[in-house]
Amino acid sequence: MLPSVRAFAAEQGANPLTVAKAYQQFQADGLIRVQRGVGMFVRDGASAKLRQSEREAFLREEWPSIRERMERLDIDLAQLSENA
Repeated sequence: MLPSVRAFAAEQGANPLTVAKAYQQFQADGLIRVQRGVGMFVRDGASAKLRQSEREAFLREEWPSIRERMERLDIDLAQLSENA
């Protein structure tokens, strides 16, 4: 169960409207469910869904420039594994 918007905002020192918008986005993304009169709960599989979404965003938005820089510097994946 998630804390109420007001409780979480007070605990974190955040604006309640910001927390409410975040909770709405989580619900729109299918990460939480609202049970009227009871509260909000994290959905089963939310962690995996969020991880997959982040993975897709990384591959679409960040990886191309990283790959390009690796090519410019003549670095391959095997070298990265060796130095990790």
